[in-house]
Amino acid sequence: MATDLIDPPARVGQATAPRPLDTPVVLDVRDLKTHFTLTGGTVRAVDGVSYTLHRGRTLGIVGESGCGKSVTAQSVLGIVPRPGKNVGGTVTLTRRDGTNLELTSLDPRGREIRAIRGNEIAYIFQEPMSALSPIHTIGHQITEVIRLHTGASKDGARVRAEAVMRQVGLPRPDAVLDRYPHQLSGGMRQRAVIGIALACNPSVLIADEPTTALDVTTEAVILDLVRGLQEQNGMAIQFITHNLGVIAEIADEVVVMYMGRQVERAPVTELFRAPQHPYTQALLRSMPRLGRRAHERLEAIQGMVPDPFSVPPGCAFHTRCRHYVPGTCDTPEYREVAPRHWVRCSRAGEVS
Repeated sequence: MATDLIDPPARVGQATAPRPLDTPVVLDVRDLKTHFTLTGGTVRAVDGVSYTLHRGRTLGIVGESGCGKSVTAQSVLGIVPRPGKNVGGTVTLTRRDGTNLELTSLDPRGREIRAIRGNEIAYIFQEPMSALSPIHTIGHQITEVIRLHTGASKDGARVRAEAVMRQVGLPRPDAVLDRYPHQLSGGMRQRAVIGIALACNPSVLIADEPTTALDVTTEAVILDLVRGLQEQNGMAIQFITHNLGVIAEIADEVVVMYMGRQVERAPVTELFRAPQHPYTQALLRSMPRLGRRAHERLEAIQGMVPDPFSVPPGCAFHTRCRHYVPGTCDTPEYREVAPRHWVRCSRAGEVS
């Protein structure tokens, strides 16, 4: 099967050893389902998603806008906006003391889940100006998190905040803490958001497209920063993006989502070398790559995303798939086609 659709990640073939695959599981998501019941019907935003996050490793989640990436992450912490509701599945966190806690069994507004958010599981939102309060200084916002979760004094929280701002590479952290978000550049705001997320040394970091609004130079700096902090703290990271180039840089494993379901999961190098699902292959073909002629058009994925109120039965991608065969593709199973490589396609391995 010829599947070299795009140059594989740069680290493929490097002499450095890959990160271990047998690190402990920190977050276990099983058959997660989150639905939105609206006047026009029910939207199955997350429809049976399963994955695990391992200590010190990064799981990338990719797909087109509206595929359920962000709602999956929000479901983990119970912060899905109304009228969204978790209707099935489990999310189990292995806490710092080694005990397991099922997050989906907790009251989304209860004290116990609030003690988890920002403490053991941190969330980096896509747009820092939306995540930061415009009427409070950066110092107020980060010390509030530290004092809430650690019980530190005001002075102790300030010392910790300065250390965190220095850790994320902000110059003169004492001065930055006294500034408001609008007084910082985009890159500095994103570093501040990352600093707030890391203030309590979380076990899990969920990054929801944290570099989308940044220029490519700042994006590279932020990605290096996240990788460096992961190596220092051993965090498990769930990295959400639509940018496969970013995934190639930062992820160890990748989940590809379409219409709320996983269609493929594989180690990052395997996904780039031998993608099995036609949707994954189409995503890779649509990316710019070195060697293309200057005026050559990128290949677009044909067709339109189905109406979320009436997702077609069987393979949801079949209305856009050039390899669709009626009958054969009606009931695709999610199966393992290679070690740690899973795909939801009846014709996986047959098409390229």
